[in-house]
Amino acid sequence: MSALTARCVGLLVAAVVLLGVGFRFAYPELTLLGAAAGIAVGYAVLSAAWRPRLEVTRSADPDRVARGEPAAMTLTVRNAGRLRAASLVAEDRCGDRAVPVPLLRLRPGRDTTVRYEVPTARRGVVPVGPLRVTRRDPLGLVALARPYGGTVPVWVHPRVHPLNAVPTGAGRSLDGRVDKVPHGSITFDSLREYVVGDELRRVHWRTSARVGELMVRENVDTSLPRIVVLLDNRAAAHPERLDGVAESFESACEAAASVLVAAYREDLPVVLLLVAPESAGGDAAAQGPLDRLAAAELADGGDLQPATTRLRRERLGDTLVFLTGPGGRDDLGTVGALRA
Repeated sequence: MSALTARCVGLLVAAVVLLGVGFRFAYPELTLLGAAAGIAVGYAVLSAAWRPRLEVTRSADPDRVARGEPAAMTLTVRNAGRLRAASLVAEDRCGDRAVPVPLLRLRPGRDTTVRYEVPTARRGVVPVGPLRVTRRDPLGLVALARPYGGTVPVWVHPRVHPLNAVPTGAGRSLDGRVDKVPHGSITFDSLREYVVGDELRRVHWRTSARVGELMVRENVDTSLPRIVVLLDNRAAAHPERLDGVAESFESACEAAASVLVAAYREDLPVVLLLVAPESAGGDAAAQGPLDRLAAAELADGGDLQPATTRLRRERLGDTLVFLTGPGGRDDLGTVGALRA
């Protein structure tokens, strides 16, 4: 993006006036001054239009942190061209702020490295980059800005609070934990066709004789609960704001993260669901539930009914943790009806 400075605009106006007056009244001196001003502007545009060859690399350390924990970004800029990168002013975008990067008189083949802190005071995804390099001509008439490098996200997860206990199953398994029992324990679940490698002791002979092919019993382990964390991300459920932040939603995100981490530590199956649809960009780049919580935003509209219907239809779990705000109290009855 190029921009003409006020000095350049004034010089252009002066060039037009001088050339017009010089030609109109036959003043060669004024014509010469006007031509010189026009040449100066042309030189400034050509000088600023030269594109330096810069190689930009960046790395976050770390790229995923809990809210309030330190995170840093290391940016390295290398002059890959044959000319000295003169008259350059660069700044790196880090969230909502700009970080100056020293590039003035960067010699060919040399590089410069800048390390700065990434703000992690708030939960979210902090986009870092691209590097914005502005080249000015020696006369200060034209400034041309170009982006270099891509954008690297820093995921600021919600804080995780230690939980003394997580939901437990009502019964004990005789065959061990679910992750150690490949076909469940002793509780019957369903029948399926026999495949090579199945144990013959699991063949259901009566059904096999009736249908004319071998059918195998599928069992489940009832000792471990399947936890579903349902986070209410509707804006109507969190109406109160403090400096533009819905504190009840932030607390709900921290509670969800705490349940998820506690379940992972206990090797319990857990699923995270959001009431309102998630943004396509954040969900595609997320690598896990904590990333999804970092990218979670309040959405206008949304209905609880699709989420509860999905829970009934897909049987995602038997232990539901519903996290909402002051505006979602009227929906507690709908969620409580899932017990039936």
